[in-house]
Amino acid sequence: MGKVIFYEDRNFQGRHYECSTDCADLSPYFSRCNSIRVESDWWVAYERPNYMGYQYVLNRGEYPDYQRWMGFNDNIRSCRTYPHYRGGNYRMKIYERPEFGGQMMEFMDDCPSVYDRFRYRDIHSCHVMDGHWIFYEQPNYRGRQYFMRPGEYRKYNDWDGYNSTIGSFRLISYSSNYRMKIYERPDFGGQMMEFMDDCPSVYDRFRYRDIHSCHVMDGYWIFYEQPNYKGRQYFMRPGEYRRYNDWGGYNSTIGSFRRVRDF
Repeated sequence: MGKVIFYEDRNFQGRHYECSTDCADLSPYFSRCNSIRVESDWWVAYERPNYMGYQYVLNRGEYPDYQRWMGFNDNIRSCRTYPHYRGGNYRMKIYERPEFGGQMMEFMDDCPSVYDRFRYRDIHSCHVMDGHWIFYEQPNYRGRQYFMRPGEYRKYNDWDGYNSTIGSFRLISYSSNYRMKIYERPDFGGQMMEFMDDCPSVYDRFRYRDIHSCHVMDGYWIFYEQPNYKGRQYFMRPGEYRRYNDWGGYNSTIGSFRRVRDF
């Protein structure tokens, strides 16, 4: 069973409410939300009641202020929980026009730029056959988010889109293998260390407080700015990161990291 805790104030202070099921109206339990702790499963938090408004996709972790979940404000008024997808297949078709019309393209992997691969900046309908996905309003996994579970979406309103613009999307996946190399300097230079497990303190094991480049070979990971899985988070999927900008980092400071896995 999933569990999430909403707090009225930053840094997990003030009145709080624990939730383990979908809730169409959270307003009786708190007046604002400035921090969230997700203890298990994936959750989608919504700005307005009845699963309306901005969506925020939350995985297990701590969010000490609303900027950490890319929030536009401190309004959270409804939420849904989604168990981890345990299938091994990911398949989705996107369409140029509503009702599955116009140009179509099928995807089985992440897409950092819809325009580069689809040649359109808009998706008007979509059929998710397998897996869970996240649509992002801007390229490179930024902007408004939309959680996409298996089903038919005949128009962008069906995924609660404000418009048809989708800049990127990626699948939500889990791996039984985890392997990552971190480096002291950019472009895989300097001291290197390989990890296959969680690390609550980068300094204690790596002897540096900064990671300037990284190679994720297997699995999905989360970097945290502070030790003990706190602070700003960065989602790391398999690939090469030659400098901290490549994972959207504000700087090279990484205090801890852990694997994304079934909890």
